Amino acid sequence: MDRTTHLLYLHGFRSSPSSVKARKMADTVQSQHPGVTWWCPQLPASPKQAVEMALQGVSAWPRDRMAIMGSSLGGFYAAWLAQQLDCPAVLLNPAVHPARDLVAYIGEHPAWHDPSQKVFFEAVHVQELAELEAQPPSAQARTLAVIAKGDEVLDWREMLAQHQAGRVRLLEGSDHALSDFDNDLPEILEFLRLV
Repeated sequence: MDRTTHLLYLHGFRSSPSSVKARKMADTVQSQHPGVTWWCPQLPASPKQAVEMALQGVSAWPRDRMAIMGSSLGGFYAAWLAQQLDCPAVLLNPAVHPARDLVAYIGEHPAWHDPSQKVFFEAVHVQELAELEAQPPSAQARTLAVIAKGDEVLDWREMLAQHQAGRVRLLEGSDHALSDFDNDLPEILEFLRLV
């Protein structure tokens, strides 16, 4: 199987390319795999616009040598995009039912990494998530789901049930942010065909 030459990273709700995991992956790719094309865009609040932006951004990428990573809501997007593009994806504590979970967050919110930046999440965005969720999952999952039982935001049982068709790294503790992310990197890099 060919080595990965193009890697897309998708951050979570109210997050950014400045998240700890995104920066850690960017640094790892840059230092250990400088020939790999890395793209971690700032995603719009609109799920429809987020997946369209990602699809357009990778449209010229080689399908057999690309991979996707995503965290939380970005993990939901990554799983959806991996099905559309038939490429491997690493899902970090991926959201499973974001339309249900984010309906309580309609309104304006500060961004995690820069509270001066605002995220405007609208009712139409919940509908867009519901439409993405309604697409049936692929029978052949090419995913590695890193799931923390200690996730304080999402239910690990739902994540496991949704992604057990693929490879799963189930962590006994940890948290939603995967604070011990360094421990997961070797398996992630191997799955992404970067080692």
